[in-house]
Amino acid sequence: MSKRPLRILVIKLGAFGDFFLAQTAFAAIRRHHAGDRVTLLTLPSLAPLARMSGLFDEVLEDPRDRSLSAYLAIRKTLRAHRFDRVYDLQAQTRTDLYHRLLFPGPWPEWSGTASGASHPDRYEGRRKVPVRERYVRQLAPFGIVPDETPDLSWLDADISGFGLPERFALLVPGSSPGRPDKRWPVRRYAEVAAALAERGIVPAVIGTGIERDLARSIAEYCPQAVDLTDRTSVPELGGLARRAWGAVGNDTGPTHLIAAVGCPTVVVFSDASNPIHSTGPRVLIHHRPDFNDIDSAGVVEALDRAREKGGA
Repeated sequence: MSKRPLRILVIKLGAFGDFFLAQTAFAAIRRHHAGDRVTLLTLPSLAPLARMSGLFDEVLEDPRDRSLSAYLAIRKTLRAHRFDRVYDLQAQTRTDLYHRLLFPGPWPEWSGTASGASHPDRYEGRRKVPVRERYVRQLAPFGIVPDETPDLSWLDADISGFGLPERFALLVPGSSPGRPDKRWPVRRYAEVAAALAERGIVPAVIGTGIERDLARSIAEYCPQAVDLTDRTSVPELGGLARRAWGAVGNDTGPTHLIAAVGCPTVVVFSDASNPIHSTGPRVLIHHRPDFNDIDSAGVVEALDRAREKGGA
């Protein structure tokens, strides 16, 4: 008699950059559970990407509403699916609560930081561990081993409509609105843009509409720069990253996506954020305690070294 496929739940709510940093874990779980039904619980904004990836049989959406009715809805969903095992890759207070919401049971096997989890993943300094290493440690008890770098071959799009030349580079001078302290000064990005233009490489600035002023400042200093802010979908950003000469960006979601796709990327960090979270085959972390200690020449040199990784 054949064995029933397991019902597996992966929890990863966000944010945007974290979703791409988790790709190696997603793929490893999918491989390990090739004959099982794998479901992802994520944010509504990330659900279309999760479905596009082809790694999950089902994608559930969690708006992270804090109302009682929202928590009861999550409880109803979790109990109705009767999961056999849960990999809580979010592992925060909210998702720890989801374990308790299953009272009075039965409980599935649970990997995460929740009290009472069958496979607890709690240890001192957990949040300071590089993200891939964190997933390696969490998944090791199940014999699941994430790859060194993610496979984002599914994330691509036609970029011909942007009219870019063959040699272009991506600049990501923004960050989430609540974290302006993660931004390397825009004048430095303008200097990088000018240095690239001198080599015949067109700098293209990407970001959301709120970063248009940053793109304008860069273009004023470097007229060759192209403003793509608020013009790119996520698949198009993947397509740009796949074909770009290189990229420079802050510790923000689009930069981590670009690096994960495989574009030679320099991620600029100060002590405003933890310089351990970025993944990709050709990514370099350029960190100094203070942004004032990071000059544009050093970043351009780092970009050259990133391009040497993988034999570009």
